[in-house]
Amino acid sequence: QVQLVESGGGLVQPGGSLRLSCAASGFTFSNRAMSWYRQAPGKERELVANITSTGGSTNYADSVKARFTISRDNAKNTVYLQMNSLKPEDTAVYYCNAARGSWYRWGQGTLVTVSS
Repeated sequence: QVQLVESGGGLVQPGGSLRLSCAASGFTFSNRAMSWYRQAPGKERELVANITSTGGSTNYADSVKARFTISRDNAKNTVYLQMNSLKPEDTAVYYCNAARGSWYRWGQGTLVTVSS
């Protein structure tokens, strides 16, 4: 059974930091690209960052470049999103995604709220 379980969301003040984790099981994690997406209220889901299966290459949305860092630990079947200098506009449900070719799976999401 494929599972992607996100954790680490919560309420943080502007300028603060959070680290999201996504624990994977039920598939070969080390040969899947992993991504973080987010969906704010009333908006479409958007790509935040992705990382190749080996971790050798990453890609970021312009809105989070230099503030967010995606990483993975293939020994722990976990992908991370370190979020620094958070802004109110980063408020969203953050989703983990695993993909390989036409195969993909989503996690259930974790809510990040940036507010004073």
